[in-house]
Amino acid sequence: MEWSDIALTVGAVVGFIALTVGTAVFVAAEFSLTALERSTIADDVATRGDLRSRQVERAHRTLSFQLSGAQLGITITTLITGYLAEPVLAQFIEPALSGLGVPPGWHGGLTAALALTLATSLSMVLGELIPKNLAIAEPLSVARLTAAPMVAFSALFGWAINGLNGAANWMVRRLGIEPAEELASARSPQELASLVRTSARRGSLDPDTAILVDRSLRFGELTAEDLMTPRVRVTALGPEDTVDELLRVAADTGHSRFPVCRDGDLDNLVGVVHVKQAFSVPHKELRTTRLDSLMWTVATVPASLDGDSVVEYLAVGGLEVCVVVDEYGGTAGIVTTEDVIEEIVGSVTDEHDDENDDVTPEGEGYLCSGLLRLDELESATGLRASEGAYDTLGGLVMFHLGRIPTSGDEVELVSHPRGTEGEDGSAGEHDGPPADRRWLARVTAMDGRRIDTVSLQPLPDDDDAYGQDLS
Repeated sequence: MEWSDIALTVGAVVGFIALTVGTAVFVAAEFSLTALERSTIADDVATRGDLRSRQVERAHRTLSFQLSGAQLGITITTLITGYLAEPVLAQFIEPALSGLGVPPGWHGGLTAALALTLATSLSMVLGELIPKNLAIAEPLSVARLTAAPMVAFSALFGWAINGLNGAANWMVRRLGIEPAEELASARSPQELASLVRTSARRGSLDPDTAILVDRSLRFGELTAEDLMTPRVRVTALGPEDTVDELLRVAADTGHSRFPVCRDGDLDNLVGVVHVKQAFSVPHKELRTTRLDSLMWTVATVPASLDGDSVVEYLAVGGLEVCVVVDEYGGTAGIVTTEDVIEEIVGSVTDEHDDENDDVTPEGEGYLCSGLLRLDELESATGLRASEGAYDTLGGLVMFHLGRIPTSGDEVELVSHPRGTEGEDGSAGEHDGPPADRRWLARVTAMDGRRIDTVSLQPLPDDDDAYGQDLS
């Protein structure tokens, strides 16, 4: 082999390595800039504030332009890499083919095909896959290393990048979409909730913190009707009742706030009293001071009002209570600050509260309150009922029985998995309880005409004792 041939071969090998490194830089820059969050870059600038941090920030602000530059760089280096590598590799492949006894007439085609395949494979692994994986694993570190050459290349070939990017943006606009220069860093509550659940599963968040954050994110989706204590659980007083009666009822129930209504009808609400108001009444006047002289007006909110707005109404008047009114103008229930807090942090009890949980384990199943909301039911047990003309577990059981139940009545319920259509025809998300898990619901206690408690027990897959799917 002549010295000139050796020099050309060495030059081609060096060029191949250099161009592969160039491809790796462009790929790493592309993936690292795409993977970086705006907040991460801002924290890096605030913490380090060096030239590399500012270069990363600049590149991320012009992300579309930089990605176009990376694509141009990858295309150029890949094409030249193949052009240089193929003849060099052919020098080693052709003698090998002769040694294997391949007919000379086949050498040209096989050599070109094998050389191209080998060169492309090397370029893909060394110049694309490895830097891609590094950039995804450590986006900030890789971006700090590649931002400077990426910005320099984009500035040098800005005319070509702008031309290509402009043509692409023109076609995108023809499709009715406005191109974005940088990625949106904002996240919807649903996306944040999904991120929290994923972080909890992977151990990045402890379970208690994940539950608290998830409940906080879902709070805005709740309505006053979801938050309220229903009227069947509300203890009311009359305007003619005395402060002495207020203290007695407060001691019996453990409650501190009471609606004041005429004729014992919550729809004739005239105000609200707090037990702390009794402290302003002299002891000798407790039996003579009527509540209508102490009561305050109370804010009323529609049942459909969102949870964030309900919190604002709770601050009105200082009693931290508001009355929820249904679409017919009747009183549906009341919401207190404790109701809001419990929706986020879970059950809050003191020495005056009845500490019976709404859901308690019972064998392989659960003993549940009939007033348990359907979303709370799913969260606690995994039973996801289809939507219908009911809001609570008691309503669900009563709906399928088709009558006012008695203690001991049973009905089979089927958990509809997310991602399948329920009876309402709506499609859920792709997570949730196992498909078509069946439960036996047995009414264990009634409170008048209302279901007080329900026993839920899972049925085995081969159990057909109750026949049809009722939920």
